[in-house]
Amino acid sequence: MVRRYYSLPSLNALAAFEAAARHLSLTKAAEELNVTPGAISKHVRTLEEELGCQLFIRRHRALELTREGETMAAALRDGFERISATLRQVRTSGGKSGVTIGSTMAFAQLWLMPRLGAFWNRHQNIVVDHVISDHARGLDRPDIDLRLRYGSGEWPDEESAKLYDDRIFAVASPDFVREHRVTSLDDLAALQLLSVEGIDSSWTTWADFLQRVGARHRRLNERRFNSYVIALQAARSGQGVALGWASLVRPLIKSGDLVQLTDAEIAAPQSYFVTWSAHRPLSQQATILKSWLLSLDD
Repeated sequence: MVRRYYSLPSLNALAAFEAAARHLSLTKAAEELNVTPGAISKHVRTLEEELGCQLFIRRHRALELTREGETMAAALRDGFERISATLRQVRTSGGKSGVTIGSTMAFAQLWLMPRLGAFWNRHQNIVVDHVISDHARGLDRPDIDLRLRYGSGEWPDEESAKLYDDRIFAVASPDFVREHRVTSLDDLAALQLLSVEGIDSSWTTWADFLQRVGARHRRLNERRFNSYVIALQAARSGQGVALGWASLVRPLIKSGDLVQLTDAEIAAPQSYFVTWSAHRPLSQQATILKSWLLSLDD
């Protein structure tokens, strides 16, 4: 047998186990690695035999990591993230240095893009790459240096720093406001409401908002979206009332595309943060971008 210099098991087996541990699913790991679930299972069993311990507890249609499995998964995640970061640095070493930032479509379009030109003008030697995703786990990729998130400030395996708090209120198009007289919370609750749901459980819904401002409970007339950008587009075209996060809709209010419908507003229950991996240091370029983001007003 050929001696492995680092005494490591098969790299294919390690990659298969890391993907299965991250997803807690052989099927999803197989989809990611473009192999069959049977191949993933075989790799994991081979790895368990070589290590002499069980890495997963196999339940009906579910996987659960053992203590040894959790230790292995954390070590592999850390190692793969470091390799990924090194490869990015090698790829860009002949040209401009790069940093990858991830956010939702709404945050990228409405908050980040209007501000980022100032960063480009100041740091023309740094290339900023963007990963845009509205999926709950879409920003968990190891190749992302910085993430812009809405939440409590605590995410597994990430450090975070608060960007700002926010306010939430009802917004609609000027034409919609002229056509619908609103003098009370009951009037507001009776309108066509454009609700964003299914992206993040921390995202405030119309039911949450109306309860917080003291409206009487009633059945709501809602149209549901899984994209905040599309919900705002529907509001701009006069199709109903959306909830406006002040930091995101302020440019649309300033331009006259949207107006605040009533004085009722609440403090957003969560805040916006910039986050980064807790397992590897930021590059100089990512540190510069992080510091610049934290210097901005909402």
